[in-house]
Amino acid sequence: MNPETGQIRVDRDGNTVYVVGLVIRQAEGRKADTVEVAVPGQPRGLDAGMRVEVRDLMAVQWQMGDRSGTSFRAAAITPAPGSGPSVSAPAAPAAGRSKAGPGGEG
Repeated sequence: MNPETGQIRVDRDGNTVYVVGLVIRQAEGRKADTVEVAVPGQPRGLDAGMRVEVRDLMAVQWQMGDRSGTSFRAAAITPAPGSGPSVSAPAAPAAGRSKAGPGGEG
């Protein structure tokens, strides 16, 4: 939601923006990072721990006053082929998080 207006964030096409937390693990070793990726429309068919495909991932550097960071957005996040059957994981519309950056599109 937009913290200033209380409205659910939408993209330029009017789709509700959802934020999906992804764990990215290095191919070698056990190090993993978690990132939040904003996508238009509610992701379907995702389950915790499953492999996914991220289409058209974009990283955007942003700065607001003394705060700065990198936000991520993608055209879609879908189950990877062969990831097996799944139950839709709960996804939440984009909230006014510091990681979301300006514009709420992550």
